[in-house]
Amino acid sequence: MGEKKEPVTTVVRRVTAAVGIPGELVVPLSAEFCYDMADPYAVRLSFSTLEIEPVVWVFARLLLEEGMHRPVGVGSVLVSPPHWCHRDFMRIVLRSRADEGAARIEVPAVEVGEFLRRSYTLVPPGAESLYVDVDRALAALMDRCD
Repeated sequence: MGEKKEPVTTVVRRVTAAVGIPGELVVPLSAEFCYDMADPYAVRLSFSTLEIEPVVWVFARLLLEEGMHRPVGVGSVLVSPPHWCHRDFMRIVLRSRADEGAARIEVPAVEVGEFLRRSYTLVPPGAESLYVDVDRALAALMDRCD
C-alpha cells in the first residue's frame, strides 16, 4: 500500500530580489515568498544571507495581488506593478516602523504571479474567512494575556 500523503498547506516561492536602500548599491538577495493556510490573509516575504538571520515581513496577500495591477499600500508596505522601464519586475517598498528608512525590493513579476496562483489553489480569493481557526486564534490571544 502507498504512503498516506499529508495535504499541502503551504506555498513557497524562492526568488532573487534586487534590494536597494538609500545611499547604498542595489544588491541581489535570496528572498522567499511563503503562504500558509493557517494564516490565510497573509503572505510572508523573507530575506536571508549566510551572514544574517532571516528578516521576515508579513503583509496581506490581497496587497500583493492588487500590487500586480496598480500601486497600493499605506504605511510600512507599498507594492507597485511593473513599470514601463522595468516591465519584468514589480516593486515592493518596505519601511521600518522606527523610521530607520526604507528598502526598495524588485522581484520578477512572473514569479510573484505564479506564487499567487498557487496560493489560490489552497485558498481561493475571497474565501479566506472559511480557513480562519477562531479557536486557535483565541487561544493564542489568551496565552499572551498570561
